[in-house]
Amino acid sequence: MKASAFVYPWDVNGDPRAPERIAALGVDQVTLAAAYHSTRALTPRHPRHRVVTAGHAAVLYPPGDARWKGRPLRPYPAGGWAPGDAYGEAAAALADAGLQAHTWVVLAHNSRLGDEHPDTSVVNAYGDRYPWAPCVAQPATRAYLVELAAEAAVRPGARGTELESLGWYGLAHLHTHDKTAGVALGDAAQYLMSLCFCPACRAGYAAQGPDPVQLAGAVRTALEPVWRGAPCDGGWAGVERLLGETLATATRAWRDDTARGLQEAVVAAVRAAAPDGFQILLHADPVSYHCGANAGVDPGHILSVADGVVVPCTAGAGLLTPFAERAPEGAVLAANFTVVSGMGGRPGTLAEDAARARTLGATELRLYHAGLASDGDLAAVRQALNGS
Repeated sequence: MKASAFVYPWDVNGDPRAPERIAALGVDQVTLAAAYHSTRALTPRHPRHRVVTAGHAAVLYPPGDARWKGRPLRPYPAGGWAPGDAYGEAAAALADAGLQAHTWVVLAHNSRLGDEHPDTSVVNAYGDRYPWAPCVAQPATRAYLVELAAEAAVRPGARGTELESLGWYGLAHLHTHDKTAGVALGDAAQYLMSLCFCPACRAGYAAQGPDPVQLAGAVRTALEPVWRGAPCDGGWAGVERLLGETLATATRAWRDDTARGLQEAVVAAVRAAAPDGFQILLHADPVSYHCGANAGVDPGHILSVADGVVVPCTAGAGLLTPFAERAPEGAVLAANFTVVSGMGGRPGTLAEDAARARTLGATELRLYHAGLASDGDLAAVRQALNGS
C-alpha cells in the first residue's frame, strides 16, 4: 500500500540528512504541515535543536496580504520556529529526495484565535469558553476557515492535502498542564460538555425546535449526576438517556448539518484553487457526533464530497469498516498508525497492523510521525515497509 509519513517543516529545514532518511523509510510521500496548532515537539536527530516550541497556531508560509486584506479574522504567521516559507523550503528539499509533499492543514483548532477573538469560541452550557475550539457555526469563522483551507492546502507543488479538525472541536484537548481528568466523563458527557451555546448555536437549536435557554438548563441538569461520580457512557444511547431523545436528536441535527455544510464549502474552495488531479482527504471519525482532530462525519456523505479519509487506527482498525461499507470506487481510505513508541505507537507490529487494515478496506497508510520517532522506531518502520 502507498504510505505517507507526517512531517513538520522544522524536522527538515536545517537538517540536510532528513530528506534521505525519510525517503529510506519506504514511504511514497510526506504529509507536510502547512497550517498547524501550537505544540512542543522533540526533534531527536536535528543538528541544531532538540525541542521546538510553536507558541501559537500558525501558517508555516507567508500568508497572502491581498487575500486577507480587510478581513477581521486572518491566519497568524509562525514565529522563529518556522520562519519565512518554512513549508516551501521543506517541500523543495523533500522533492529533491524523490518525495511528493501533500499539505497537512489544521483548521478548527486555534487557541490564539480564541484568545484574541473570544466571541469566535465554543461556549458550553455553563458559559465557559473553549478558546482552542472555534465555533464552526459562526459565519465569520466559517468564512475564515474556508479561505484558510484554500490558501494553506494548495501550496506550490503540492499534489494533495489532508484537512484536520474540519468539524466541531469540543472539551477534549491536549491542553498545557491539563487537569480535566478528575471526573470520568465518558462519550456521552463529553458530547454534552462540547455542545456550543454561542448566539449562532442558540439560534440553530431554536430552528430545530428546542428553546436554547431551556436546552442549556437541561444539559446542566443531565450532567449533575456525572459531577457526583455517577458512571456515564453508552455512546449515543447514553446521550439520549441523559438529555432525552427529543433534545438529543435536535442538537445532533443542528451540529451534523453545520459540520456537513462547512466540509462541503471547504472542499469546494480547495478544488477551485487546486490544479486538476489534486487529492483532498479529511481526517475523520465515522461517528458524526464525535469532536476533535478527527472530525465526526457521516461516511457516505463525506466520501461523496472528498476524495477520501484518513482514519485513526492505532487503537484498532475497526473505524475503517463504516467507511469501507460506503466507499465509492477509487476512494482513498488511509489507515493512520502512530509509529512513535513513546506516544503509544507500535512500530514493531506495523506490518501486521497494515495487513489487518487492508482486509478492512484500507487503500493507503499514514505514519505518525517521522520527525518525532526515535531511531529504533524508524528502523522498525523501515523493516515493515521494505524489509530492511
